[in-house]
Amino acid sequence: MGKLMEEWKRFRRNRELFVLSLPMLGFKFIFSYLPLLGLVIAFKKFNYAKGIWGSDWIGFANFRFFFASNNAFRVTRNTILYNMSFIVLTTTIAVGLAILMNELARRWLKVYQTALFLPYFLSWVVVSYVTLALLDREHGFLNQLLASFDMKEMDWYRSPRVWPFIIVLVQLWKTVGFSTLIYFAGIIGIDPSYYEAARIDGASKWQTIRNITIPLLTPLIVILFVVAVGNVFRADFGLFYFVPNDVSFLYPTTDVIDTYVYRSLRVVGDLGMSSAVGLYQSVVGFVLVVAANAAIKRINADNSLW
Repeated sequence: MGKLMEEWKRFRRNRELFVLSLPMLGFKFIFSYLPLLGLVIAFKKFNYAKGIWGSDWIGFANFRFFFASNNAFRVTRNTILYNMSFIVLTTTIAVGLAILMNELARRWLKVYQTALFLPYFLSWVVVSYVTLALLDREHGFLNQLLASFDMKEMDWYRSPRVWPFIIVLVQLWKTVGFSTLIYFAGIIGIDPSYYEAARIDGASKWQTIRNITIPLLTPLIVILFVVAVGNVFRADFGLFYFVPNDVSFLYPTTDVIDTYVYRSLRVVGDLGMSSAVGLYQSVVGFVLVVAANAAIKRINADNSLW
């Protein structure tokens, strides 16, 4: 009873904050939790005439349909490898850029911030046209550059082996600026007295970065890493659909779970199968977040999320 009264007093002290949070709580409930009722479609043979609840129950048949297909291994492999490379490279490059930005003169800081952050606001459709302008076989900038040096032109959209590098570069160009600003904000939040003490002790820039900046930035890096691990089985649909222009020659290296499900839904119209794959991605993502947090907690409990 005493604990209940204590919670009630805490609620009364913070009731204004609770009222302010109501619109967002309602938004999350309507768009994130209420749709969970529709997950039952993953276990049914959905029929538009019968509706969600009237459709026939078929158990795990929709899941078997995906895993039994010849493309299941390919799209799962591509999704995992791309996302792992995104996590590692984005984190490494963003932390490095944030540290460099912290060393810049303040008058140039906003220039570099704008240059890094601007691509983040571009849609993937716009980015796909930029990529096409660079890689088009007849009028692309890269092929014209190769021709000017009397080198053989390349048909980029029929060469799947080069697209893992192109996809990674495009992803980094568009998103690394946003991550950089997050880490830069974390560096700004570090108490300046640590750096002043290091300078008094005669520490070099590298020693300051290694012994102060990176250790104090580690909790933020871990939080973003754990969140990113939860999306390892989810690919950015815009990146993998629009940038390669959905060219079938590139499917071996650009096809991921999300684009495969989209094409299956567009061609076959099977809502049950697409829902099953979405549920599979969510469950695996949840398990990975819990596992990653548990592993980090065993290494250093102070850096874990819970």
